[in-house]
Amino acid sequence: MPDEGADGEGACDGAADGTGPMTYEAPEERAGRRPPDTGRIRPGARPPGRRRDFGIFWAAQTLSVLGDSFALIALPLLVLEATGSVARMGLLTAAGGAASVVAAVFAGVVVDRVDPRRLLIGCDLVRMVLYGLVPLVWLSGPQIPLLYAVLPLCEAVGMLFAVGYVTVVRGLVGPERLTEANGRLNATAAAAGVLGPLCAGVVAAWSGPAAAVGVNAASFGVSAACLALVRFRARPADDRPGERAGLWRDLRAGIAFLYGHPVLRALTAALSLFSFLTLGLNDLVVYHLKHDLGHDDGTVGAVLAVGALGAVTGALLVARVRRRLGFGPTWTGAVAVSGLALAGLGGARDVPVVAALSAAFLAAVAVAGTCSMSLRQEVTPEPLLGRVTAAFWTLQYAAAPAGAALLTWAAERHGTAPVALAAGACCVLIALAAPATPIRTAGGRA
Repeated sequence: MPDEGADGEGACDGAADGTGPMTYEAPEERAGRRPPDTGRIRPGARPPGRRRDFGIFWAAQTLSVLGDSFALIALPLLVLEATGSVARMGLLTAAGGAASVVAAVFAGVVVDRVDPRRLLIGCDLVRMVLYGLVPLVWLSGPQIPLLYAVLPLCEAVGMLFAVGYVTVVRGLVGPERLTEANGRLNATAAAAGVLGPLCAGVVAAWSGPAAAVGVNAASFGVSAACLALVRFRARPADDRPGERAGLWRDLRAGIAFLYGHPVLRALTAALSLFSFLTLGLNDLVVYHLKHDLGHDDGTVGAVLAVGALGAVTGALLVARVRRRLGFGPTWTGAVAVSGLALAGLGGARDVPVVAALSAAFLAAVAVAGTCSMSLRQEVTPEPLLGRVTAAFWTLQYAAAPAGAALLTWAAERHGTAPVALAAGACCVLIALAAPATPIRTAGGRA
C-alpha cells in the first residue's frame, strides 16, 4: 500500500547506469526534476520515531486505520442483526468498495489542489460525523438505508485521506527516512487491521454493533485532534501553470507520469498482475482451513492473526533490508518469496504450516509494498504526488476484484492446492521477469 534511497535509489531517477540524474518530460508537460540522491542516510538525520510531528501523525494514522477496521466488522454486523441476510451484508460491502474505487479516480486531483492539513483533518471530522449518526439514529430503531449512504460516503472520504497521507510523509521525515517511516506506518496499520475487528467484535458482543460504530466515530475525532497538532511542511509551488487548465488534464497527469517514468511504469504493470493473482488470498486461506482441513472459526482467526504478525515484521524490517540490498533486489526477492509461500499454501495440511506460510506471504508483501510506495514518493515531484498515487492505486487494483473472484471460483471447482500452486508460480515468474525491466536499475547498495 520510503527511506531516502538508503539503497542508492537515485538510479531510479537517473540514467540507465545509475550515474546521473534524468529530467523527466511528460508527453504534455514537464513533470519536474528530482535532486540527485546520494543513496545514503545523511549524517544527523533523525529517525522518524524521534520526530515530534511524525510521531503525532503516526498516532493519527493508526487511529484512522483502527476506525476503518472497526467499520468493516460493525456495519455488516448491524445489517445481519437487523435483517439476518448475508446477501445484504455483501451488498453493503460491495457498495463501499465501489465508492472507494470511484473516489480513487478523482482523489489525486483533489489532494494536489487543497491544503493537506485541512484535507486530512476534514476527512476525519466528516467520518466522525457520518459514523456518529448511526448509533444516534439506531436509538429509535434500525435504519438500514442509512448504512447504504454512510458506508460509501465514508469509504470515498477514506480514499481521499489515504492518498493525502501519502503526499505528506516525505515532508515530515525527509527523503532519507521515507522507507523507515513507511515501514512503521504499515506495521501499525497491519496491527490495527487485526485489533480493529477483534475489538469491534468484543464491543459489539458487549453492548451491540451500534455502540461499536460509535467507538469507531470517536476514533476519527481523536485522530483529527492529533492532526491539528502536526506542523506540516508547506508544499512546493507548482510551476506548471498550464497543467490545471481542466479536470481531464489533471486526471491524465498522474497516468502520464507513471507511463513516462521507466521504473514506475514497470512496477505498475507488475503489481497490477500481482494484485490480480493475490487479492483473494484471505478467502483462499479461510476456504482451505474450513473446507479442506475441517477447522473452526477460532482456528481461522488464529491463522489470520499470525499472518498479520508477519506483515508487521516485514514492514519493520524493510528499511534495513533495502539499505543493505537496494530497491531492485529487495522488491524482486520479496515478490519471489510471496510466490513461493502462496504456492505451498494449498498443499499444506497442518495448521502451523498454513500459519507460517501466511505470515511469510504477508511479510513479503509488506516489504514489496513499502518499497514501491517509498520509491514513488521519492521520484515523484510533490505537486504531482497525489495524482500519481491515485493513478497507481487505481491501475494496480482495477482488475484485482476479478482476480479474487476467479481464484476462489477455481479453488471451489478444482481444489485449493492446484490453484494456489498456479497463482504462486505466476508470482515467481513476475519476480524472475523483473531483472529484465527497468526495476533492475532502481538502486544498488548504499
